[in-house]
Amino acid sequence: MTDESKGMWLGLVGVAVFSLTLPFTRMAVAELNPVFVAFGRAVVAALCSILLLWKLKAPLPTTTQWKALALTALGVVIGFPLFSSVAMRYVPAAHGAIVLGILPLATAMFGALRFGERPSVGFWIAAVVGSAIVVIFALSQGGGSLQVADLALLAAVVAAAMGYAEGARLSQTMGGQQVIAWALVMALPVLLPITLWLGWQYGVSASPKAWLGFAYVSLFSMFIGFFFWYKGLALGGIARVGQVQLLQPFLTLLGAALILGEALDSSNILFALTVLVVVAFGRKMAVRRQAA
Repeated sequence: MTDESKGMWLGLVGVAVFSLTLPFTRMAVAELNPVFVAFGRAVVAALCSILLLWKLKAPLPTTTQWKALALTALGVVIGFPLFSSVAMRYVPAAHGAIVLGILPLATAMFGALRFGERPSVGFWIAAVVGSAIVVIFALSQGGGSLQVADLALLAAVVAAAMGYAEGARLSQTMGGQQVIAWALVMALPVLLPITLWLGWQYGVSASPKAWLGFAYVSLFSMFIGFFFWYKGLALGGIARVGQVQLLQPFLTLLGAALILGEALDSSNILFALTVLVVVAFGRKMAVRRQAA
């Protein structure tokens, strides 16, 4: 396979892992403080990252890499978990999935603005059409009206798009495993004391179901999923592979139905198939990339 094809498949695995983030987050924040869940998941993943970096004998990042890692950590270690966890306290996972449907377009925009990727007009048409389909779906399901939780979800979109783009660029020279691992370790000194204080202040008494949700978002959403996602973005390009994430809202809807019992009807399948067609069309459009 070409690098772009490998990138698309790796990106799809990452999206499949990330698609269950909102259902499991909602499961966790139903009983645990949402900020504790957001920061605690990063602490657990950071401890795993220390072991990984030690095993890999990973060299210390350069000064330039540390700067990019700081933006990555701000986006995907702190920003997205915080805003999405707060939102999941107030709206269903299905609602969150729909709002997050604009994330692929936001990721492509960060890739273009930050790193000189130049998608063709056809690519932008596919991206806008795909995002428009997601918005239409939101309106058809009654999720079009903005709530405070929607603002938190939109902030999560911006944070994730920035972190995805920065991390993807770094992955071209560091590797996806080291990027997320160093970003997590970098944030650990700040997040660990806050997490301990939140646990003491609000308590950590919860059911096994809530802790199962916490375990998933800690090990898979915050750690393992990024191995596939950053590697896929690095191989296939931020803009192009990022469009695979158009499928994430519909995978999340399926996960919410299976895990949380949220409603799922036949219209979801129709929208999912439509998005698949748009992703396939966008993949055929030219995207000019600059070397790392």
